[in-house]
Amino acid sequence: MKVLITYASAGAGHRRAAEAIYDYLKNNRQDLRCELVDVLPFACPFLRFCYNSGYPFLVSYATWLWAFFFWLTEFGLTRWISRKCSFIVNYFGCRKFASYLIKEEFDFIISTHFLNSELAANLKLRNKIQAKLITVITDFGVHPFWVSAGTDLYTVASELTRDKLLDMGISADMIQVPGIPFSPSFVKTQDRIQLAEKFGIDKDKFTVLVMTGSFGSGPLEKIAESLMCQAQVLLVCANNKKLFCRLQKRNLENVKVFGFVNNAEELMVVSNVIITKPGGSSIAECLNMELLPIFISAIPGQEQENIRVLASYGVGYAPKNIQQIKELVVELKNNPQKLQSLKKNIGQVAKPLACQEIASVIR
Repeated sequence: MKVLITYASAGAGHRRAAEAIYDYLKNNRQDLRCELVDVLPFACPFLRFCYNSGYPFLVSYATWLWAFFFWLTEFGLTRWISRKCSFIVNYFGCRKFASYLIKEEFDFIISTHFLNSELAANLKLRNKIQAKLITVITDFGVHPFWVSAGTDLYTVASELTRDKLLDMGISADMIQVPGIPFSPSFVKTQDRIQLAEKFGIDKDKFTVLVMTGSFGSGPLEKIAESLMCQAQVLLVCANNKKLFCRLQKRNLENVKVFGFVNNAEELMVVSNVIITKPGGSSIAECLNMELLPIFISAIPGQEQENIRVLASYGVGYAPKNIQQIKELVVELKNNPQKLQSLKKNIGQVAKPLACQEIASVIR
């Protein structure tokens, strides 16, 4: 049986979810022939620019404009025309990807991005492909762009996410709730003391991990300055090389600075709380590591909705400013019983078997 796992490399979350599914299938389903494919190399230069440069610019420097576009595509009165315009651009911008899907004749297509799902669903409706289409929604909310006629199954992060799809008219038998897929490395089995020695940090100090995705965006330097006298800070700059170089030169006390890392799970093991952006994949990883999230710099739309859904489960905080972040960290540091109580809420929404349950759909 031939299976395609496909994503769009706009940010890291969609890619990480796709890679997690691909790795699980390769290691556990020898009966399948799997391919992992990014849609953007198949896209026209304009569409690649929009995803690779336009989207990062908007969410980093013009969030008000991104918020407007998100509202425009979600609001009922404008949704129809915005979806039509988007479809036309996607259809003509990704004809190479459509040709690829037709040529390869996959039995299953597992998509972790709405662009890929829309393209595959359209081909199904036109009888160009016969593959079963599984759309893996990688946020706790659901933007209408995720919903495409022709989709066979939606997998979602939580029961509340499922309810949102039901409100959009999706049949209950087309929805499963396995959670957002994540790498099996995000399992809390490593030894905290050994990892503390590896990173050269104090194993007994209250430790705060600060990481905000691949862009390294947000007021990371100010957060480090605020917390350095209250806790041990592990700060991940990711692809923000200017920030990394500046903080290395400053050599702040109690602050350990990292660039782009491939061992985020090890940093999570040695940390008591994490300050992060509320991206769907990042949340799934934190929850499985039983790490309490404090959310900052939420992108209007999908990430703000993630915060709202998690708040209904009593998971996570969203302070309004750096002073509130500092006060919250100090409170959790001085009240370990409260921190442990809050971590119990994580069990309501953590989904450790996401990849396994998605794989079980393929028969």
